[in-house]
Amino acid sequence: MLTKRIIPCLDIKNGRTVKGVNFVALRDAGDPVELAEAYSKAGADELVFLDISATEERRKTLANLVLRVAEKVNIPFTVGGGISSIEDVDILLQNGADKVSINSSAVKNPKLINDLAGKFGSQCITVAIDAKRIADKWVVHLVGGKVPTELNLFDWAREVEKRGAGEILFTSMDNDGTKEGFANKALNRLSKVLNIPIIASGGAGTIQHFVDTFKEGEADAALAASVFHFKEIEIKELKRQLRDHEIPVRL
Repeated sequence: MLTKRIIPCLDIKNGRTVKGVNFVALRDAGDPVELAEAYSKAGADELVFLDISATEERRKTLANLVLRVAEKVNIPFTVGGGISSIEDVDILLQNGADKVSINSSAVKNPKLINDLAGKFGSQCITVAIDAKRIADKWVVHLVGGKVPTELNLFDWAREVEKRGAGEILFTSMDNDGTKEGFANKALNRLSKVLNIPIIASGGAGTIQHFVDTFKEGEADAALAASVFHFKEIEIKELKRQLRDHEIPVRL
């Protein structure tokens, strides 16, 4: 059985790591380079670095910051925010990223997924999906959760896989920052319709929440931010307890 991955997420705005609740009320969480290095040493399996205002402000991800972060870590590293072309991805991979994450640009131009997977390989391409429950439907949102679409989470996820994405990063906007647990029912349903790995995001508050998302949600990886940034959960202890629950992890 493949090991489950623990992934700290560094949301970046104006060069600083930030964290909010339900995608708003952002507060400072520290220097991204220092945090990245600390997580690499603490036993994180991967890192995700998202420039959360890049798409909204129509500017490119801060490639120089990516370079600085990549120089400090020895684990796989995904970069997202404002990526809309092969050229964008080429720069980020050259600066040290192992994978890229696309979101709004994939919805606006689905062929971008095909193009990037064809050029760089599916293993490099993560498609992030931010979704919120509206009238009992999971509705995909864009631009950092600000713009609703007509897309259904599960239909879009299937299309993303068919177009060549290597994995899905699903964030429940309803759960984000609440520390009340992941959206495990939706995650479980995703796991039933997809053959590519699914990263659970939004809602981590306790170690039990990680246990639940791996067992009930059948997620392949769990991503979290504030519980790691503010040292509410230590990665080594989290992994020890996951192992105690017979969940395979890399210690």
